[in-house]
Amino acid sequence: MAGRIAKELDEVRRWERARDVRTLDGNVRRWGGLLLPNNPPYNTGAFRFELTFSPNHPFEPPCATLRTPIYHPSVDLEGRVCQPLTTHAEWKPATRAIQVLEDLLLQLDGPDPRRLLRLDVARELQERPEEFRRRAEEHTRLHAEPRPDPHT
Repeated sequence: MAGRIAKELDEVRRWERARDVRTLDGNVRRWGGLLLPNNPPYNTGAFRFELTFSPNHPFEPPCATLRTPIYHPSVDLEGRVCQPLTTHAEWKPATRAIQVLEDLLLQLDGPDPRRLLRLDVARELQERPEEFRRRAEEHTRLHAEPRPDPHT
């Protein structure tokens, strides 16, 4: 299945919402790259992700992790993401890596109150949205990588 993973890597490299996507340590089952959120408060930065594939892929889901710290209700402090698509209950072997990354980006762009890992941040988003946005913008300014030139 390494051939399928290599084809999916080529597909993700052509996707306009990710940059600098490559294998890590020369291992086709470990990818790294930058996600480019569309919406405030995260759209001023780029967020490094890692996608790791099981030796049993595509029969087991990959694991997506954000390596850039983010102030988000669906991402814990270790970068784990609440992503039902990649649970064993929801995963389908026909699901492609780009769909996993698209789902992750949608989650960053519009937090889903049903996908929570940080209840305190979710509560702040719901009860004090202006405070949440201010903190998320500041966190993005401090931790996110600069967005790459869109023409590269």
